[in-house]
Amino acid sequence: MSDTTYTPPKVWKWEAPSGGKFANINRPVAGATHDKELPVGKHPLQLYSLATPNGVKVTIMLEELLARGFAGAEYDAYPIRINDGEQFGSGFVAINLNSKIPALLDRSVTPPLRVFESGSILLYLAEKFGAFLPREPAARTECLSWVFWQMGSAPFVGGGFGHFYAYAPEKYEYPINRYAMEVKRQLDVLNRLLAERPYIAGDEYTIADIAIWPWYGGLVLNQAYDAAEFLDAPSYTHVLRWAHEIARRPAVQRGRKVNRTWGEPAEQLHERHDASDFELRTQDKLAPNTGN
Repeated sequence: MSDTTYTPPKVWKWEAPSGGKFANINRPVAGATHDKELPVGKHPLQLYSLATPNGVKVTIMLEELLARGFAGAEYDAYPIRINDGEQFGSGFVAINLNSKIPALLDRSVTPPLRVFESGSILLYLAEKFGAFLPREPAARTECLSWVFWQMGSAPFVGGGFGHFYAYAPEKYEYPINRYAMEVKRQLDVLNRLLAERPYIAGDEYTIADIAIWPWYGGLVLNQAYDAAEFLDAPSYTHVLRWAHEIARRPAVQRGRKVNRTWGEPAEQLHERHDASDFELRTQDKLAPNTGN
């Protein structure tokens, strides 16, 4: 910990980059920084995203819908490379003024309907296709309560723990301890819940599982921040059981690959336009330097 105490000014001003992995794209204002139209594919649903936990929620949902036989869930998925600031292009900002992935454009309706925020997209798709969301009021309410729990809790995981543990330019004991304590509390919440039921909302796999797994499943399976040992992931036995079970679902395995631009080439499908892309268009199948 630095021995220099920071005294906040009366009015904060943006005078220097904050440092850390994402300093080049962090800024205190909204809006587009450059003109760039978004590509449009042939399917009703157009997804603009990246395979972060929030992005993976939506690609898993779409692949699960397709696996269940909903042909109207066919989609084109284009990567938005957030490290390069593509989320600040005019076309993306027109869909999501907040400049955060994922963003969905539903062209099956007139005029096309924009949907942004991952939880909102999951709910929109669940209602559009009548799947992965219980209809009975009590079960529906339980499911949505856990979806919104995730939306409110994950910033402590990503913007809090993940930032200070993995991305900040320096390691500081206080914020790491503060957010590790909260993340472990959240894992304990899930562990106690999953000791009593197979899935987050009960006996059925729902959008609650799809929302929560990329974040908390990713933590305990060491797919996020390389922090499973630090957080003592093996102690959350029921979360681990649930995480492994969902990881084995074929639609989840496909969804994790979509818009992934890092890691093992066989796990990267930069763009997705057809089910055959998983066999033919992952990066290990493409010639070097051919991109998409």
